[in-house]
Amino acid sequence: MLILAFPDYLPQAKRFALALGAPLQEVYLHQFPDGESLLRLPIDLPEHIIICRSLNQPNDKLIELLLCAQTARQQGVQRITLVAPYLCYMRQDIANQPGEAVSQRIIGQMLAELFDDVITVDPHLHRISRLNQAIPIDNAISLTATDEIGLFLLQHFKHAVLLGPDSESEQWVAAIAKKIGFEYSVAKKVRQGDTQVSISLADFDFRNKAVVIIDDMASTGRTLAQAAGLLLAAGAQRVYAVITHPLFCDDAETHIMQAGVQQIWSTDSISHTSACIHLDKLLAQAIKDFL
Repeated sequence: MLILAFPDYLPQAKRFALALGAPLQEVYLHQFPDGESLLRLPIDLPEHIIICRSLNQPNDKLIELLLCAQTARQQGVQRITLVAPYLCYMRQDIANQPGEAVSQRIIGQMLAELFDDVITVDPHLHRISRLNQAIPIDNAISLTATDEIGLFLLQHFKHAVLLGPDSESEQWVAAIAKKIGFEYSVAKKVRQGDTQVSISLADFDFRNKAVVIIDDMASTGRTLAQAAGLLLAAGAQRVYAVITHPLFCDDAETHIMQAGVQQIWSTDSISHTSACIHLDKLLAQAIKDFL
Protein backbone atom coordinates (compact mmCIF):
# COMPACT_ATOMS: atom_id res chain seq x y z
CA MET A 1 0.00 0.00 0.00
CA LEU A 2 1.24 3.47 -0.92
CA ILE A 3 -0.20 6.94 -0.31
CA LEU A 4 -0.01 9.35 -3.23
CA ALA A 5 -0.22 13.01 -2.22
CA PHE A 6 -0.75 16.15 -4.26
CA PRO A 7 1.32 19.26 -3.47
CA ASP A 8 -1.67 21.32 -2.29
CA TYR A 9 -2.52 18.79 0.44
CA LEU A 10 0.94 17.54 1.31
CA PRO A 11 1.17 18.51 5.04
CA GLN A 12 -2.12 16.79 5.85
CA ALA A 13 -1.20 13.76 3.75
CA LYS A 14 2.10 13.41 5.61
CA ARG A 15 0.28 13.38 8.96
CA PHE A 16 -2.17 10.82 7.56
CA ALA A 17 0.68 8.61 6.32
CA LEU A 18 2.36 8.78 9.71
CA ALA A 19 -0.88 7.86 11.51
CA LEU A 20 -1.46 4.96 9.12
CA GLY A 21 2.16 3.82 9.12
CA ALA A 22 2.26 3.77 5.33
CA PRO A 23 4.81 5.17 2.87
CA LEU A 24 4.01 8.35 0.94
CA GLN A 25 5.14 9.67 -2.39
CA GLU A 26 4.22 12.94 -4.05
CA VAL A 27 2.48 13.20 -7.41
CA TYR A 28 4.40 15.41 -9.81
CA LEU A 29 2.09 18.11 -11.09
CA HIS A 30 2.75 20.87 -13.61
CA GLN A 31 0.30 23.34 -15.08
CA PHE A 32 0.90 24.67 -18.57
CA PRO A 33 0.15 28.33 -19.43
CA ASP A 34 -3.12 27.32 -21.10
CA GLY A 35 -4.34 25.67 -17.88
CA GLU A 36 -3.79 22.04 -18.87
CA SER A 37 -2.16 19.77 -16.28
CA LEU A 38 0.81 17.46 -16.67
CA LEU A 39 0.79 14.68 -14.10
CA ARG A 40 3.46 12.06 -13.40
CA LEU A 41 3.19 9.16 -10.96
CA PRO A 42 6.00 7.20 -9.30
CA ILE A 43 6.97 4.03 -11.16
CA ASP A 44 6.49 0.51 -9.73
CA LEU A 45 3.26 1.25 -7.89
CA PRO A 46 1.91 -1.43 -5.53
CA GLU A 47 -1.43 -3.19 -6.06
CA HIS A 48 -3.20 -0.82 -3.65
CA ILE A 49 -2.73 2.96 -3.63
CA ILE A 50 -4.45 5.66 -1.59
CA ILE A 51 -4.84 9.04 -3.23
CA CYS A 52 -5.12 11.77 -0.61
CA ARG A 53 -6.50 15.10 -1.76
CA SER A 54 -9.28 17.38 -0.61
CA LEU A 55 -11.62 18.59 -3.36
CA ASN A 56 -12.17 22.26 -2.67
CA GLN A 57 -11.70 24.37 -5.83
CA PRO A 58 -12.68 21.15 -7.58
CA ASN A 59 -12.77 21.64 -11.32
CA ASP A 60 -9.02 21.32 -12.00
CA LYS A 61 -8.66 18.74 -9.24
CA LEU A 62 -11.29 16.42 -10.70
CA ILE A 63 -9.50 16.36 -14.07
CA GLU A 64 -6.21 15.64 -12.27
CA LEU A 65 -7.84 12.82 -10.28
CA LEU A 66 -9.07 11.33 -13.55
CA LEU A 67 -5.54 11.47 -14.99
CA CYS A 68 -4.09 10.03 -11.79
CA ALA A 69 -6.50 7.11 -11.44
CA GLN A 70 -6.39 6.12 -15.10
CA THR A 71 -2.59 6.27 -15.18
CA ALA A 72 -2.40 4.13 -12.03
CA ARG A 73 -4.68 1.51 -13.62
CA GLN A 74 -2.45 1.45 -16.68
CA GLN A 75 0.49 0.70 -14.37
CA GLY A 76 -1.35 -2.34 -12.98
CA VAL A 77 -2.81 -0.95 -9.75
CA GLN A 78 -5.71 -3.17 -8.66
CA ARG A 79 -7.26 -1.09 -5.90
CA ILE A 80 -7.46 2.69 -5.68
CA THR A 81 -8.78 4.41 -2.57
CA LEU A 82 -9.63 8.10 -2.60
CA VAL A 83 -9.32 9.93 0.71
CA ALA A 84 -10.98 13.30 0.13
CA PRO A 85 -11.75 14.93 3.49
CA TYR A 86 -13.77 17.59 1.68
CA LEU A 87 -15.95 16.18 -1.10
CA CYS A 88 -17.16 18.57 -3.79
CA TYR A 89 -20.43 18.79 -5.72
CA MET A 90 -22.53 17.05 -3.07
CA ARG A 91 -25.01 19.88 -2.48
CA GLN A 92 -27.02 19.79 -5.71
CA ASP A 93 -29.03 16.57 -5.59
CA ILE A 94 -32.05 17.70 -7.63
CA ALA A 95 -32.65 19.88 -10.68
CA ASN A 96 -34.17 23.13 -9.46
CA GLN A 97 -34.83 24.31 -13.02
CA PRO A 98 -35.50 22.32 -16.23
CA GLY A 99 -32.27 21.35 -17.91
CA GLU A 100 -30.14 21.84 -14.79
CA ALA A 101 -27.33 19.35 -14.15
CA VAL A 102 -27.73 17.27 -10.99
CA SER A 103 -24.05 17.49 -10.15
CA GLN A 104 -24.13 15.14 -7.15
CA ARG A 105 -25.18 12.20 -9.31
CA ILE A 106 -22.83 13.02 -12.18
CA ILE A 107 -19.71 13.56 -10.05
CA GLY A 108 -20.69 10.66 -7.79
CA GLN A 109 -20.87 8.32 -10.79
CA MET A 110 -17.52 9.61 -12.06
CA LEU A 111 -15.86 8.89 -8.70
CA ALA A 112 -17.48 5.43 -8.56
CA GLU A 113 -15.98 4.56 -11.94
CA LEU A 114 -12.50 5.75 -10.95
CA PHE A 115 -12.15 4.46 -7.38
CA ASP A 116 -12.78 1.28 -5.43
CA ASP A 117 -13.20 3.17 -2.15
CA VAL A 118 -14.05 6.79 -1.35
CA ILE A 119 -13.60 8.16 2.17
CA THR A 120 -14.71 11.63 3.16
CA VAL A 121 -15.67 13.64 6.24
CA ASP A 122 -19.11 15.15 6.90
CA PRO A 123 -20.25 15.51 3.29
CA HIS A 124 -22.99 18.09 2.69
CA LEU A 125 -25.89 15.74 1.89
CA HIS A 126 -29.46 17.06 1.76
CA ARG A 127 -32.09 14.53 0.75
CA ILE A 128 -30.06 11.34 1.08
CA SER A 129 -28.74 9.68 4.22
CA ARG A 130 -25.91 7.49 2.88
CA LEU A 131 -22.91 8.45 0.80
CA ASN A 132 -23.27 5.39 -1.45
CA GLN A 133 -26.55 6.85 -2.67
CA ALA A 134 -24.43 9.59 -4.27
CA ILE A 135 -21.35 7.47 -5.06
CA PRO A 136 -22.68 4.04 -6.05
CA ILE A 137 -19.95 1.76 -4.66
CA ASP A 138 -19.96 -0.42 -1.54
CA ASN A 139 -17.07 1.39 0.12
CA ALA A 140 -18.36 4.96 -0.02
CA ILE A 141 -17.54 5.90 3.57
CA SER A 142 -18.71 9.04 5.33
CA LEU A 143 -16.85 9.84 8.54
CA THR A 144 -17.71 12.55 11.01
CA ALA A 145 -15.40 14.99 12.75
CA THR A 146 -17.72 15.43 15.74
CA ASP A 147 -15.42 13.57 18.17
CA GLU A 148 -12.38 15.58 17.11
CA ILE A 149 -14.30 18.84 17.40
CA GLY A 150 -15.75 17.86 20.77
CA LEU A 151 -12.32 17.06 22.22
CA PHE A 152 -10.98 20.35 20.87
CA LEU A 153 -13.78 22.31 22.55
CA LEU A 154 -13.15 20.59 25.87
CA GLN A 155 -9.56 21.83 25.73
CA HIS A 156 -10.79 25.44 25.38
CA PHE A 157 -13.99 25.69 27.41
CA LYS A 158 -15.28 24.43 30.72
CA HIS A 159 -18.72 25.12 29.37
CA ALA A 160 -20.25 26.87 26.36
CA VAL A 161 -23.48 26.90 24.40
CA LEU A 162 -23.24 25.36 20.93
CA LEU A 163 -25.32 26.90 18.15
CA GLY A 164 -26.25 25.29 14.87
CA PRO A 165 -27.02 28.08 12.38
CA ASP A 166 -29.65 26.03 10.51
CA SER A 167 -31.58 22.77 10.67
CA GLU A 168 -28.97 20.89 8.61
CA SER A 169 -26.33 21.58 11.26
CA GLU A 170 -28.39 20.04 14.07
CA GLN A 171 -27.03 16.54 13.45
CA TRP A 172 -23.46 17.69 14.18
CA VAL A 173 -24.28 20.15 16.96
CA ALA A 174 -26.45 17.67 18.85
CA ALA A 175 -23.82 14.91 18.59
CA ILE A 176 -21.01 17.15 19.86
CA ALA A 177 -23.13 18.60 22.68
CA LYS A 178 -24.17 15.14 23.85
CA LYS A 179 -20.60 13.87 23.85
CA ILE A 180 -19.12 16.76 25.88
CA GLY A 181 -22.13 17.74 27.99
CA PHE A 182 -22.70 21.24 26.59
CA GLU A 183 -26.04 22.93 25.94
CA TYR A 184 -27.05 23.59 22.35
CA SER A 185 -29.59 25.45 20.27
CA VAL A 186 -30.43 25.49 16.56
CA ALA A 187 -31.35 28.61 14.57
CA LYS A 188 -33.66 28.80 11.58
CA LYS A 189 -32.25 29.88 8.22
CA VAL A 190 -33.92 30.86 4.98
CA ARG A 191 -31.58 31.19 2.00
CA GLN A 192 -32.48 33.98 -0.42
CA GLY A 193 -29.48 33.71 -2.75
CA ASP A 194 -25.79 32.77 -2.90
CA THR A 195 -24.83 35.49 -0.41
CA GLN A 196 -28.16 36.41 1.20
CA VAL A 197 -29.65 34.54 4.15
CA SER A 198 -32.18 35.31 6.85
CA ILE A 199 -31.63 33.78 10.30
CA SER A 200 -33.73 33.75 13.46
CA LEU A 201 -32.64 32.37 16.85
CA ALA A 202 -34.68 29.85 18.79
CA ASP A 203 -36.06 30.73 22.23
CA PHE A 204 -32.92 30.29 24.33
CA ASP A 205 -31.19 32.37 27.00
CA PHE A 206 -27.77 33.30 25.58
CA ARG A 207 -27.12 36.11 28.05
CA ASN A 208 -23.58 36.25 29.50
CA LYS A 209 -22.61 32.94 27.92
CA ALA A 210 -19.84 31.90 25.58
CA VAL A 211 -21.41 30.59 22.38
CA VAL A 212 -19.70 28.47 19.73
CA ILE A 213 -21.33 28.37 16.31
CA ILE A 214 -20.84 24.93 14.75
CA ASP A 215 -21.18 24.49 10.99
CA ASP A 216 -20.07 21.89 8.49
CA MET A 217 -18.79 24.47 6.01
CA ALA A 218 -18.25 28.20 5.61
CA SER A 219 -18.35 29.50 2.07
CA THR A 220 -19.44 33.15 1.86
CA GLY A 221 -19.52 33.54 5.66
CA ARG A 222 -22.88 35.34 5.60
CA THR A 223 -24.64 32.69 7.67
CA LEU A 224 -22.01 32.75 10.40
CA ALA A 225 -21.80 36.54 10.42
CA GLN A 226 -25.54 37.02 10.77
CA ALA A 227 -25.76 34.36 13.49
CA ALA A 228 -22.94 36.05 15.41
CA GLY A 229 -24.66 39.42 15.23
CA LEU A 230 -27.92 37.98 16.53
CA LEU A 231 -26.13 36.20 19.39
CA LEU A 232 -24.36 39.35 20.51
CA ALA A 233 -27.63 41.28 20.31
CA ALA A 234 -29.20 38.55 22.47
CA GLY A 235 -26.59 39.15 25.16
CA ALA A 236 -23.98 36.48 24.43
CA GLN A 237 -20.72 37.27 26.20
CA ARG A 238 -18.44 36.00 23.44
CA VAL A 239 -19.01 34.22 20.12
CA TYR A 240 -16.68 31.72 18.46
CA ALA A 241 -16.99 29.51 15.38
CA VAL A 242 -15.88 25.97 14.58
CA ILE A 243 -16.02 24.91 10.93
CA THR A 244 -15.46 21.45 9.51
CA HIS A 245 -14.71 22.62 5.96
CA PRO A 246 -13.24 26.17 5.76
CA LEU A 247 -13.95 27.11 2.15
CA PHE A 248 -13.95 30.87 2.94
CA CYS A 249 -14.56 32.38 -0.50
CA ASP A 250 -13.54 35.99 -1.20
CA ASP A 251 -14.04 38.16 1.92
CA ALA A 252 -15.83 35.50 3.98
CA GLU A 253 -13.34 35.32 6.84
CA THR A 254 -13.12 39.10 7.18
CA HIS A 255 -16.91 39.36 7.12
CA ILE A 256 -17.21 36.82 9.95
CA MET A 257 -14.63 38.52 12.14
CA GLN A 258 -16.15 41.96 11.58
CA ALA A 259 -19.48 40.55 12.79
CA GLY A 260 -17.93 40.02 16.23
CA VAL A 261 -16.64 36.43 16.18
CA GLN A 262 -13.66 36.20 18.54
CA GLN A 263 -11.95 33.23 16.95
CA ILE A 264 -12.49 30.80 14.07
CA TRP A 265 -11.26 27.22 14.35
CA SER A 266 -11.47 24.66 11.55
CA THR A 267 -10.44 21.13 10.76
CA ASP A 268 -7.60 20.59 8.29
CA SER A 269 -9.92 19.10 5.67
CA ILE A 270 -8.94 22.21 3.69
CA SER A 271 -5.68 24.10 4.04
CA HIS A 272 -6.39 27.38 5.84
CA THR A 273 -4.88 29.50 8.60
CA SER A 274 -7.75 28.50 10.91
CA ALA A 275 -7.16 24.76 10.38
CA CYS A 276 -6.02 23.42 13.75
CA ILE A 277 -8.21 20.35 14.30
CA HIS A 278 -6.39 17.48 12.62
CA LEU A 279 -8.22 14.59 10.94
CA ASP A 280 -5.28 12.27 10.26
CA LYS A 281 -6.07 9.75 13.02
CA LEU A 282 -9.75 9.62 12.04
CA LEU A 283 -8.87 8.94 8.41
CA ALA A 284 -6.16 6.41 9.24
CA GLN A 285 -8.51 4.44 11.48
CA ALA A 286 -11.08 4.27 8.69
CA ILE A 287 -8.49 2.67 6.40
CA LYS A 288 -7.51 0.19 9.10
CA ASP A 289 -11.14 -0.72 9.72
CA PHE A 290 -11.90 -1.90 6.20
CA LEU A 291 -8.54 -3.45 5.21
